[in-house]
Amino acid sequence: MLKPYLYIDKTATMGKGVFTKERIAKNTVLEESPVVVMSKTDREYLDKTKLHDYIFEWGKDLSQCCMALGLVPMYNHSYNSNCEYYMDFDEETIMIKAVRNIEKGEELTINYNGDSNDATPLWFDAV
Repeated sequence: MLKPYLYIDKTATMGKGVFTKERIAKNTVLEESPVVVMSKTDREYLDKTKLHDYIFEWGKDLSQCCMALGLVPMYNHSYNSNCEYYMDFDEETIMIKAVRNIEKGEELTINYNGDSNDATPLWFDAV
């Protein structure tokens, strides 16, 4: 499931991102996408490629990784994101949900830490 009003466009500073053609109400489920689950060994290879920036840690013990399909890999990071992602390990899906009202034309973002307001530094913020 993917809302038809979502689209990919260029951002000012982060390459491409996900945007909306319509106003979105808080708590709207925007996308539920299947994932391709991969092993720890697969991740060691992927970490040496550009795909490293698009995969998610996966599994209850985070020993695996996954590549989400749909628009999920294109949501940019924000420490104060307007969406959150939810992983369903049994169904092998990731769901994106609005955590506040989002205006038409606004970029949709997720916090790569998993919580929309988690300010823990990420790998690309390391000094």
